[in-house]
Amino acid sequence: MGRGKLIFAGIVAVVVIVLVGGFALLQRPDIPYATLQAKYANAQSRFMDLPGGLHVHYRDQGNPAGPPLVMVHGFSASLQAWEPWVAILTPDYRIVTLDLPGHGLTRAPAGYKATIDRYADLTDDLAQRLKLGRYVAVGNSMGGGVAWDLALRRPSHLRGLVLVDSAGLSHRGRRGDGPLIFRLMRNPVGRALLRNLDSRPLIESGLKAAYVDPRLVTPALVDRYADLARAPGHRDILLSIQGGDEGASAATLAGIHTPTLVMVGEKDALIPPADGKALAAAIPGAKLVVYPDAGHVPMEQIPARSAADLKSFLQNLPASPTA
Repeated sequence: MGRGKLIFAGIVAVVVIVLVGGFALLQRPDIPYATLQAKYANAQSRFMDLPGGLHVHYRDQGNPAGPPLVMVHGFSASLQAWEPWVAILTPDYRIVTLDLPGHGLTRAPAGYKATIDRYADLTDDLAQRLKLGRYVAVGNSMGGGVAWDLALRRPSHLRGLVLVDSAGLSHRGRRGDGPLIFRLMRNPVGRALLRNLDSRPLIESGLKAAYVDPRLVTPALVDRYADLARAPGHRDILLSIQGGDEGASAATLAGIHTPTLVMVGEKDALIPPADGKALAAAIPGAKLVVYPDAGHVPMEQIPARSAADLKSFLQNLPASPTA
């Protein structure tokens, strides 16, 4: 082999070593549940074993005698997203929040396949076991899809429906939009890379798009999202959801007859505000509230203002709605 070829081969070898070494440094192993629970559970945390090998983390807070609310978080989030509302609503309402499988501190068996229907069934199963009676289903983003799925399939169990920057009508022709982390998840190669690499920078970027105000995206918030995504089995479930492309037609949503409040952040970079407004238009009698300066998570961005609108809606619900 000539000198030039030897030099070239040496350069290639160094590049390969650097790439492999860099890839290895970016690998992030699972974090044991015991470690995560010690950091993210609190005195209100409860766990319930449900059929199918699920060990569900939930919190049952507020006024035990108050009207019950069940709040369902969005994709890659956790029940902690609702804590600002919980703090405000505690005197008047019984508030149940939960971590869906693949999220937070909920444990799911290997091979668990997440669907909106399965998430809705789990949510209602928890509500029935807690003997809540008729409750108001509240959902943000993907959790909104869970909530309106309940309104379609379990209407007799619901007293009201609240959709906060909710998934609903399909994102027509927008698959190339949104933060980089969601675009990567729609691609098989991107999902393979995200499975084991440190996605913290992408998570931070996605959160800044969701929260609009970068001051709200604290290191602790980024840590929480990044840490909980590394719970055993969570990444497989999250990546199988592929960004939550669940959607329905306007004709399907027209079958919802539960009193409904739709909240939309005008600066939502994840679900286009036009989709949220169309969702409200599709549900008969739905009330629409639009927040000009809010993004994807008004319950965290503007908790007092959005909670006041929620309370106004709840106070005007019929005392004994028909099924």
